[in-house]
Formats: sequence, structure tokens, C-alpha cells
Amino acid sequence: MNPEIILALENIVGSAYIFTDEATRKTYGHDETEDLSFPPHVVVKPANTEEVAQILKISNTYKIPTTPIGARTGLSGGALSIYGGIAISMERFNKIIEIDEQNLQVTTEPGVITQVLREAVAEKGLFYPVDPSSMGSCFIGGNIAENSGGARALKYGVTKDYVLNLEVVLPTGDIIWTGANTLKNSTGYNLTQLMVGSEGTLGIVTKIVLKLIPQNKHNVLLLVPFYKAEQACEAVSAIFRAGIVPSALEFMERDAIDWTLKFVEDLNVEVKDNVQAHLLIEVDGNYPEILMQEAEQILAVVEQFEIDEVLFADSEEQKNALWKMRRSVAEAVKANSIYKEEDTVVPRYELPKLLKGIKEIGTKYGFQSVCYGHAGDGNLHVNIIKGNMTDENWKTEVPKGIREIFELTVGLKGTLSGEHGIGLVQKNYMDIAFSKVHLELMERIKAIFDPNNVLNPGKIFPDGE
Repeated sequence: MNPEIILALENIVGSAYIFTDEATRKTYGHDETEDLSFPPHVVVKPANTEEVAQILKISNTYKIPTTPIGARTGLSGGALSIYGGIAISMERFNKIIEIDEQNLQVTTEPGVITQVLREAVAEKGLFYPVDPSSMGSCFIGGNIAENSGGARALKYGVTKDYVLNLEVVLPTGDIIWTGANTLKNSTGYNLTQLMVGSEGTLGIVTKIVLKLIPQNKHNVLLLVPFYKAEQACEAVSAIFRAGIVPSALEFMERDAIDWTLKFVEDLNVEVKDNVQAHLLIEVDGNYPEILMQEAEQILAVVEQFEIDEVLFADSEEQKNALWKMRRSVAEAVKANSIYKEEDTVVPRYELPKLLKGIKEIGTKYGFQSVCYGHAGDGNLHVNIIKGNMTDENWKTEVPKGIREIFELTVGLKGTLSGEHGIGLVQKNYMDIAFSKVHLELMERIKAIFDPNNVLNPGKIFPDGE
């Protein structure tokens, strides 16, 4: 990169916060998406909104590709600097600015770890429900970029349902607030919601105002083993049709659990040989007697299927162990084999058809899949395992299978991603979910915000668009 550009960036952030060495560039050149690596030419770590604005003014003036980077826990390649250029790390934006107990709101910077924010508001008796599996390491800003969900999305909603207002630096370097700190806002176009889920392509978020809710005091957690995986999926819709809205309803098929139990030490969960899948079901509230009634209703529903003995977690230690098992599945799969992860989502009643179809497609193209996810809202994570596949088949056959999986998903009235985003690795499947008119509208929006296409280019839109 031009030394004059490096010097200009150094004058903005200081010499201690600009990096051109190979090791740092390599570190910031990957996230958790497969084994992809795209080192930027330079890594810059600004400390405040004005510094971000000055960096983007340089990017826009000299038309330098610029990628905002959070905690690098993404699974769709959204934070990869595929054209090199400038990487803007947001890790110094790590302060919770204010917890407003009167209005049940929190104002935070984007580099705050999600779990840190959840624990901070919990100390005030408040609840921020969004809980992606990576919440112990992912940033709130990344959650905004991907519209993250998590286990409790089916009852409480996803990130977009809690974002009230955003301070954003546009690709031109202009600074705006997108909305207001109010629960209702019918004033013009909703720029706040446009930013949520835009994957860092329209602007860089520097401050966030989130809605909070009161914390529930109690929960009940059940682990239900099914002899048939498709029946586990069928039970999901049946629970809701019985009038129960769990706070979490997670699906894990057999391989996901087996690999996780080998990967994580000190997990004592017995899985009988003929069990194919589990549902992890939680109900929460303030009245234990009502929760036990709901648990009994759930038990009555799942007993209509072929199940083994249901485990009621009877201590916080046991609850934590079961949640640790669920949240460790992705790491366990990654440790077991080279893999590709797809983030399908369908109306929950269609889950059995989706699971059955995925297995049939895997047989057709010669790959194994390990499925798990947030079954309560129809969100199934499909991990395609390389295993013993040849490199040639991995390169040529698997993309055909992925396309068929997405075609099946959309055919079931679903879509390509529930919470991981499109980023780099799913962008060439966007034609399955959207018409040319849809894509052109999105591209025009991108062009209005980013006329020189400098901010996170090469994401979301199919190649050649």
C-alpha cells in the first residue's frame, strides 16, 4: 500500500494502532468460516467515531477496499478482506456507555462482548436475550451486522427486535444517528433496521442503543431423546400447537452429540445406541408452579413420539452442562473434520421435510451432514463434512449439493440464512432466494450509501452482479 496512505492512517490512530506486519495481517485475515484467509494490507484500530470517520474519508477518496472487523467469530466470511486494503478492527470500542434502568435501555459500543453485556445488565435485574453460541467471544457490533439470534430467539426475538438507535459512520465519512431512543418510531424510512443485518456493507456502527426487558427468575430444562430424528423435528411444531412457547428449543442429531461429548471434557450425558436425536427444551418465567405445568404439557406432547427417558435438569450445574454441550457443537464439528456450514431456516412445521431432504441430497452427492440448531424457529445448521471425500469431489460435487439444499429450503418457504448472514460464501446462491429485481434494488441501496464501493466490497451480491 502507498506509504503516504499508511502515514495518513498513522496520523489518525497513532503508530501503536496501525499494523502492517505479516503476523497481524494474517490474524485479521480470517474468521471462523472454513479455512479461508484473506489478509488485509494494513490493520487499523481506531478508538472513537471521529477516527473511524477520518479513515473512511481516506478510503473513499482513494477508493481503497475497507473491511470492518469485529471478534472474527463469523461463519459466512463477512469480515474477510477479500480485496486486501484496510481492515478496521473495532476491538477498542469496548465500553458499555450507560445502563438506563429507568427506560430499560443500554447504550454500548460495538466491541463489547455479548456475554459481558448480558451479565452487566443482569446485575441490574434486566435481560438482553440475544445469545448466539459464540456469545462468550462475539461482539455486539457483529451481532448487529449479522442480525444474530441464538437459542432464545423463538420466544424473545433476534437482534433487530432490540435495536432502537445506531450511531453509524457512512462510507463517505459522514456520521449519522439512524433513529431515536424510543420504543415506537414511525418517522421516515427505518434506517436503523436497514443497518441491522447489512453485514458492514452500508456503514460502520460506532454506538448502539438496545432495548432491555425484565429478567425472569426461574427456568426448567428438559433433554428429550428421540429414536427417530425426523420425529424430533415433528415434535417441535406439535409443542407450539399445544399452546406452549418455550424460551429455547434446540435440535441436535446423534453425530453432533457424540462428537461434542468427545470434544468437551467433563460432560456426563448418556446417549443410548438407538437414539438418533435430542431436543433441548427450556421454559422460563417467574412462577415455578406454572413452569412445571408447562413442562408436564411438553412431556405429554413428546410422549406421542418414539422417545427414551426424558432428563429433567435438576440443578444449575446440570443445566449449565447441557447448555455447554449444545453451545460446543460447532467447535466439536470443526475439530472433527474440514467442513462447510449452511444456515438454513424454514417455517418450523417444515423441519422434518428439510432434514429428510438434506440427508437425501447428501447421499446423492456423497457427503455426510451433521445437523443441529434452533429448531423452535425453524433454523437448522447444516454441517457438510469432508471426511473421506476426495478434494475433487469436495470442490465440484459439494457446491451442487449446497445449491439443492438451498433450493429445497426456499421451496419450503424458507431462506438461505437465519442468523449467519450471506457474506462471501453464500453470495452466489442469492439467485435462489431473490429475483433480479430484488437484487437490483439491494444493489441500488448499496450504491447510495457507498458510491465508490469501498466498504466491505464483494459481499452479499453474486459474482457478476
